[in-house]
Formats: sequence, C-alpha cells, structure tokens
Amino acid sequence: MVQTARLVLSPHEFLDDCAHRYGKAFTLRLAVGGVPSVLFWDPLVIRDIYTSDPEELPAGEAIFEVMAPLVGAESVMVLDGPAHLRERRMMLPPLHGERMHHYARIIRDVTTENLAGWQRGSQFSLQDEMQAITLEVILRTVFGFTEGHGLPRLRACLLQTVEILSGPWAPLLAIPSLRLGLGGHSPWGRFLANKQALRTILLEEVARRRAEGTAGRKDILSLLLEARDEDGEPMTDAELYDEMFTLLMAGHETTATALAWVFYRLLSRPDVLARARDELAGVTGGEPVEPGHLSKLVYLDAVINETARLNPVSPFGTRRLKKARSIGGFELPAGINVSPCIYLGHRNPEVWPDPLKFDPERFIGKRPSPYEFFPFGGGTRRCVGAAFAMYEMKIVLSHLLPRVNLELAQGYRMRPLVRTVTVVPSRGMPVLMR
Repeated sequence: MVQTARLVLSPHEFLDDCAHRYGKAFTLRLAVGGVPSVLFWDPLVIRDIYTSDPEELPAGEAIFEVMAPLVGAESVMVLDGPAHLRERRMMLPPLHGERMHHYARIIRDVTTENLAGWQRGSQFSLQDEMQAITLEVILRTVFGFTEGHGLPRLRACLLQTVEILSGPWAPLLAIPSLRLGLGGHSPWGRFLANKQALRTILLEEVARRRAEGTAGRKDILSLLLEARDEDGEPMTDAELYDEMFTLLMAGHETTATALAWVFYRLLSRPDVLARARDELAGVTGGEPVEPGHLSKLVYLDAVINETARLNPVSPFGTRRLKKARSIGGFELPAGINVSPCIYLGHRNPEVWPDPLKFDPERFIGKRPSPYEFFPFGGGTRRCVGAAFAMYEMKIVLSHLLPRVNLELAQGYRMRPLVRTVTVVPSRGMPVLMR
C-alpha cells in the first residue's frame, strides 16, 4: 500500500528514488492486480521485451483485471493473441493515412468553438479545457455525431463519466478490491451506471447505422462498421461497443493530458514558445492550419516529442511472463509482470545527455531508437491511436499558440499525480489568460 500511495502521489519522485537505489531493474509490489512487476529501463532489455513472442509475454493478460472492467473485455487493450491482432488490423486503417485529413477541419472547428469561451483575465484549468476539446473531437470524428442524433445525451453521460474518472477517488478505481458498487452510491457504482447508459446510447446508434447504411460517412464508427476481418466477418456489437468506449475514454483523456504537458513546458520556456510561434507564422502565413502544413512544422513536432520524453502520459507498460526465463540478466519466474519503464527510459543519461533539460533540438533531424523513446509503448502493442493523437495535438497547438497568451497561475507549483492510469499535472494546471 505504501508503494501504491507513493506511485499515485509522487510518481516521478518515487521512480527516480527506485532507480537511484536499485539501478536499471527493480520490483514494485502494488495494490493493483496482486502480481509483482519488475521494471526495466535499459534499452537493450526493453528491445528484448518488445521483440519477444507476444504469446510468451502477453500484455492483455497483464492488465486484464485492472482495465477490462473499465474499457470492456473485448477492447483491443486487453485482448491477446489472434483476437488482439484481428481487432488491431480492423482499427488501424481509420486512424491512419489520408483519412485523417478529413478530421483536420473538425479538430480546428472544435478548438475554435472552445476558445470562444475563454475570457481575457480569467484563470482556469488548462487540463479541463484540453479535455473539453479532445472529448468533442472524439464525439465528432469517432462517431460522426451531430446535434439531434443523440449527441447531447451522449455528451452529458460522457461528462459525468469523465468527472468520475478525473475526481479525487480516480486512482482507487484502478484497484479491483476497492471497486464497491454500493447500489450506485460510490464512484465505482456511478461509473458502472454511466457506462451502462453509454452502452444503450451507442448501441442504438450502431443499430441505426446498420439500418440506414454508412455510404458517404467518414467517421470512425462507420468505417469500423464497414471493416471486415480476414474471414470476411464484421465486428460484433459487443466488440464495437468496447472499442468505441476505449477510444472515447482512453483516446480523449490521454491526448488532453499530453497537450496540458506541452503547454506546461512551453509556458515555462518563453524562448521555445517564441520559436514555435515563429515557425507557425512562417509555415501558415497567419492563415488557419491545414493538413498540408503539418509536415513542415518540424520544431513543433520536436516540442511535442521532447515533452513526451520528459512527461510521458503513462509511466510504464506491462507484460505478463508466461514461463520462467532470463530477462536483463535476471532469472524471473512465470506469472509475474515485466514492465518497460517509459519514464526512466526517457531520462536515461547514457542515452539522453543532460536528461532533465527540456531541449526540443534533440529531435531535429534525428530519429531515436524505439527502445529509447517509446511514449506510445512498443512492439505489437504500440497504441493504435498514436498517429491520430499526434495529428490532433499538432492541429490544436497550431490553432491556439498564435491566438492566445497564457501564463501559469501565480504561485502554481506543478506536481505530477496519477489519475487512474495516467500521470497528470496537479490541480489541472491552472493558467491565466492575458
């Protein structure tokens, strides 16, 4: 319980302490899942884990007890083997390539609408505003919802769910033994009630789309309804619901958190902020950002990557060891978890000179190894929404940076905190709009 409390309340300090005391491999025993986890942050060991046979080191089994009640048992996050590969192959196309250009206007419009509510001289939580943007983006790009087709009802239900998962009790929801329903009078009980209401709304929409057809629609739900596996079979309603819920909850919260961290770094470094704005002005000429601009925003891309290096949204990934084997020079027993530590790997002084310095130049003209820089995980379990998240972040930042001057609230001292499974800036990162 002490290790769990330290990880939740001071994740970076706790992991730094462990690395200082024990080196590049140490065991955590957390009150989550009841299985010890050995964390590694040496790039050679991380390569070994990410390139091992997924059957020997399954990721879904390692997090099933914790995540399946949150995202659903059919979610790509908790599946392993052929079932995982099948879902992954069906989900990747809508989240990559030319199809994403259709989403650029939606992301820009949502950002504009949100910005209209910001008031000069006001102080607000930047994390909350970023979540408002990313949630609306998910609603419109994933579902293609419009006002009058269930969007108000879905939005209200989602906001209640997000509030539960963002509240002070959120970290406890990741501990299975503390998930007490209490007839809907506990955070977990309210979460389950909201999730059931969401299921009803989403499956109604699935049935409507199946009946009306998806011709001409470009939203991700419609594309997944059209998708077929290698045997020509579509996703079932249960699979569709769990994948939609995963995209809704994991997709919007993680991207919002990543955006908040980027703003924290930019507001702490006026020189970096000025250079990013200069690049935007040179590329867009002061006009709204278009898909064709994004590949030219090299410095902004480097800022996002350097932020992800120092402030990864998730501190480590997890695999379950199915049979005893040697990893990193240690003979490990079957049944435990092995975890590439993203946070420590990104701060390894043998890989990253002056590792605590925020320096986007590290990513200009350089491509680090996927075992040295892996904010979205690695191997066959790399986040399916990674490309979409990067695309969305670049558009949101490109639209906001030239239009608003923010500063960190006076006296604010940022502390990283764990919220359910992500690391967020404390107090939602309050900012003042000038």
